[in-house]
Amino acid sequence: MQHSNDNFIFGLRPVIEAIESGKEFEKVFLQTNLTSPVAKDLQRMLRENNILYQYVPLEKLRRITPKNHQGVVAYVSEIKYQKIEDILPFLFEQGKTPLLLLLDEITDVRNMGAIVRSAECAGANAVIIPQKGSALINAEGMKASAGALNILPVCREKSLAEAIHFIQSSGVQVLACDEKADIPYTDIDMTIPTAFIMGSEGKGISGELLRLSDKQVKIPLMGKIESLNVSVTSGIVLFEALRQRMVNAKG
Repeated sequence: MQHSNDNFIFGLRPVIEAIESGKEFEKVFLQTNLTSPVAKDLQRMLRENNILYQYVPLEKLRRITPKNHQGVVAYVSEIKYQKIEDILPFLFEQGKTPLLLLLDEITDVRNMGAIVRSAECAGANAVIIPQKGSALINAEGMKASAGALNILPVCREKSLAEAIHFIQSSGVQVLACDEKADIPYTDIDMTIPTAFIMGSEGKGISGELLRLSDKQVKIPLMGKIESLNVSVTSGIVLFEALRQRMVNAKG
């Protein structure tokens, strides 16, 4: 099987074999207009296994690898993704108070790793990311997480909006962290089941997810710069939740 040292494989048969062996993928790039029977088999398998794939020009594949890729390059996942529909009921069954983090298209892999590291240290139960638009969880992200990506469940969902509906219907409040909000984050009771939405580095939280949130909260800023790095914001609100819960437990 053809491999590279950058966590991707290439070639039609190698990728098919990887799917059959149960490997998970971050993303698969297919050359536009692949028409061979084997290529059609691969495309069918990608659809049946709900694997994210994208058609790209030949030049993009050549930039990834100059070797004989046969029109396909697949990035293998460093972790095994889970489903929030499986995790959340189990947390309630264990008598735990869920603490979740939803990441709306975080594109910087180092931010992703740092956020998961903070989430694991703060006792969060899961991080939820969308299937499309997020940073690939690669070796750099694993390093930035200091191993947290191997510990904390990461759920990759087709729709964050649907995930929010499920979370809310399960009795979890959803708080959107937005610098334009009116409510300071410390004014919110986080001793109850809570999920935070964190926005992307460039666009912030999408309008749809802001509307779906139960409340929008902000971290007051006293300096001239109007926003914090998303990994810093995540750490601040997560550890406020931890602080409140520790005080409540002593109470």
